[in-house]
Amino acid sequence: MAVLSGKNILLGVTGGIAAYKAAFLVRLLVKQGANVKVVMTTSAKEFVTPLTLSTLSKNEVYSSFTSSDSNDNSGENPQWNNHVELALWADLILIAPATANTMSKMASGTCDNLLLAVYFSAKCPVYYAPAMDLDMYKHPTVAEVFKKLESFGNIQIPATFGELASGLVGQGRMAEPEDIVSFLENDILKNLPLKGKKVLITAGPTYEALDPVRFIGNHSSGKMGYAIAEEAAKLGAEVTLVSGPVCIKLEHDFVKVIRVTSAEEMYQAAHQYFPSSDIAILSAAVADYRPADVSSQKIKKKDDDLVLHLTKTKDILKSLGEIKKQQFLVGFALETQNEEENAKSKLKKKNLDLIVLNSLRDKGAGFKSDTNKVTLISKDNKVLPFPVKPKSEVAQDILDYIIEKTHA
Repeated sequence: MAVLSGKNILLGVTGGIAAYKAAFLVRLLVKQGANVKVVMTTSAKEFVTPLTLSTLSKNEVYSSFTSSDSNDNSGENPQWNNHVELALWADLILIAPATANTMSKMASGTCDNLLLAVYFSAKCPVYYAPAMDLDMYKHPTVAEVFKKLESFGNIQIPATFGELASGLVGQGRMAEPEDIVSFLENDILKNLPLKGKKVLITAGPTYEALDPVRFIGNHSSGKMGYAIAEEAAKLGAEVTLVSGPVCIKLEHDFVKVIRVTSAEEMYQAAHQYFPSSDIAILSAAVADYRPADVSSQKIKKKDDDLVLHLTKTKDILKSLGEIKKQQFLVGFALETQNEEENAKSKLKKKNLDLIVLNSLRDKGAGFKSDTNKVTLISKDNKVLPFPVKPKSEVAQDILDYIIEKTHA
């Protein structure tokens, strides 16, 4: 999965024999695309070195409230390791292994090291993976600690049954790194707002052939549609992205890319996937006209003028609006004059639930740019303007609006 891609994960490592697994855990998290920072307790350094975890995470490892300035050999000017900043940086905190000692302090409010200070400052989800010997795990006070931590909203990754450091066999073995990563992915996924939703997105231009060499096209880069596809996937959606010819790559487990060239190919693909979709967002810049006749040979330059006979392409958005049932259908309008009036007309004529308006006259909007400035117009003609933003943030705004309307 790519659920952890881009996530900021703070890994807390405490002093138990299972701390050696932290190296494998960091490696797996980084492999999943997560940004990892590690905070260790002093005793954890007896089992695994900070250098190992720093090398694997590609970040400094923290274990105390201060650290020496690398340019100051005297040690007289220590740097402050701000526990609040570390807590705010994290999208989630994972404490693995979580010893009985550390969990007891988490439950009682004892704050005597950097890791606990980060924990008590956290505003993000906190996961913990207990690790201890069999008799410790069965002790009534540990059971009470588990209950208290759960009541605080902490999420336990249960210990497993197996051989323990003492030689005993039983419950208390920390979950394997692979299982911890799977637990995180599945827990995050089940809470994503678009989990179980199928989203159809069209993006980019279409090319309408004149001959084997030339075509009629437009300046669309596909950046907006691809940004929407990526954000929808991050929110748990199963995305089908029908893409015209663009120079963008998107690799995500939840995104299926269907590459097309012409308006007709995009029409066929959109109609193939629309019936099973919950949401359809048509951001592609589809050609309105195509050559009536396509030459099988390259057209030679002869006269001063070349007259082309063009014929209308099929209106993909309108055709989907005509067969729409349960789908939430979104269109785009790129206008150069009478923007809002034309967008509202398109919204009604094509039976849309939402139209995204942007104008070529707006600085920072339009083709090829990494930013966009949009106005959302709903089917009841409510207008919601946004300032210029990166297209990834515009995608978030659009999807937030859709989620609000489809979950109302």
